[in-house]
Amino acid sequence: MAKLGEKYEAMVVFSVKNGEEQVQTLVTKFTDLIKANGELINVDDWGKRKLAYPINYENDGYYVVYTFSSKTDFPAEFERIINITDGVLRSLVLISR
Repeated sequence: MAKLGEKYEAMVVFSVKNGEEQVQTLVTKFTDLIKANGELINVDDWGKRKLAYPINYENDGYYVVYTFSSKTDFPAEFERIINITDGVLRSLVLISR
């Protein structure tokens, strides 16, 4: 494996309208994607929480925070995949210190 770059954190808010099973499928999908392209350090599952404001007419979301290290080009690709995936309400990827 190539030398890993920075350490990153990604918070993803999943839609709960299709059920808990769909949420767990998406959590596993992104966990596997990170493992395939870097080193997964931690998955912090916050669970279902009330949103501060409705997003797409939904009042609740399922929060997951991924901590990982990878090459510097992977986070942009990770964000691209998140943005085209149905069932994701919001996301944010940051460099962690």
